Amino acid sequence: MTNPRAQAPKKATNVSLAETLLAEAKALRINVSQAAEAGVARAVAEKRAELWVAQNQKAFECWNAYVEKNGLPLGKYRSF
Repeated sequence: MTNPRAQAPKKATNVSLAETLLAEAKALRINVSQAAEAGVARAVAEKRAELWVAQNQKAFECWNAYVEKNGLPLGKYRSF
C-alpha cells in the first residue's frame, strides 16, 4: 500500500526548530523535511481520530446503554 501523500505536490514552508535538535538531526543524516512531514501526518491522523471520537460520542453512549440493558446482541453464542 502506498502513501497517497508521497506523490502529492510539495509546498515550501518555514519551520522553526531548536538549534540543537536540528544540529543533531543533520549529524545523524536525518532528512528533516521527511521527518517533519511524517510528524505532521501523524499529528493530523491523531487529531482526526480525536475529532471522530468526539463526533461519535453520543453513538458510543447509546450503544453502551443498549448493551448494559440488553447485553450483547449475539452474546449467547460467545464461547468465552
